[in-house]
Amino acid sequence: MLNTVAAVVVDGLMPFEFGVISEVFGVDRVDDGVPPVEFRVCGERPGEPMRFSVGVTMSPEFGLDALEGADLVAVPACTVRAEYPPAVLEALRAASARGATLLSLCSGAFVLGAAGLLDGRRCTTHWRYAAEFTRRFPDAKLDPDVLFVDDGDVVTGAGTAAGIDACLHLVRREVSSAAATTIARRMVVPPQREGGQRQFVALPIPECTGDSLQPVLDWLVNNLAEEHSVPELARRASMSERTFARRFVAETGTTPNRWLSLQRVLLARHLLEDTQLGIEEIAHRCGFGTAALLRHHFHRVVGVAPNDYRRTFAQRPAPAGHHLGVR
Repeated sequence: MLNTVAAVVVDGLMPFEFGVISEVFGVDRVDDGVPPVEFRVCGERPGEPMRFSVGVTMSPEFGLDALEGADLVAVPACTVRAEYPPAVLEALRAASARGATLLSLCSGAFVLGAAGLLDGRRCTTHWRYAAEFTRRFPDAKLDPDVLFVDDGDVVTGAGTAAGIDACLHLVRREVSSAAATTIARRMVVPPQREGGQRQFVALPIPECTGDSLQPVLDWLVNNLAEEHSVPELARRASMSERTFARRFVAETGTTPNRWLSLQRVLLARHLLEDTQLGIEEIAHRCGFGTAALLRHHFHRVVGVAPNDYRRTFAQRPAPAGHHLGVR
């Protein structure tokens, strides 16, 4: 059960993630049948103003000693920095040692990592921070593709809105599915989302670091619907197959087949977002040939099926009579 939840805040606090924790655990929903939770906002210096990342301050009501007795200790996102307050890190270590469940949202994982609480543990954070997180905490087992990771007494949520998924998961796990569904309904969000955060990652267009293959790459991008082979591409580049393959990897960082597959997925994403074309037609235009092959490669790269991606990201016309104000 979650009888007491303590949110640990530091300077540079991100308002959205703090708001998610407060909304899920801090709002009294007893009238809706959700069991009561004692919610504490804890800081190193209670009563003193603490800065959000957006030019707002607040004063935590409780000190770090209020983590004692909390069933769940939640760390919302904050600005990523080289060091975090030693007293906060020690308080988190003490909470973990006495058996509290720890939750971090987004960059809050850096705080848990700095406390040494993610070494050897499965975890996640926002996909934009994945490389830096891995560099700073090489012993953590980071999964950058998921919305959250439940590793028992440590739960980590991915970027921003994925914090909602992590918090509702904890309510479902520790209280009941009915409670999680009730809170989700009040928040006007789905009780559970499919897929991971890979679908939200802005895939970079692979670029050639030299200019010797650029004409071939440009031609390929404009002819994705056609079949291509390494011998054909080598002839177009006026190279032997062996030289072409070696040069391709050196200049793009990947093999011709993988580069071509990613380019086709990028085109499929664009067509799913901006057109009403059917999956078979998109598969044909991207060079996958069949919808089944498109689904296979799309799911491998993006993490969700093409139709699921379209439901989330397709451009839809504004409802009749709806106008955007000009700022």
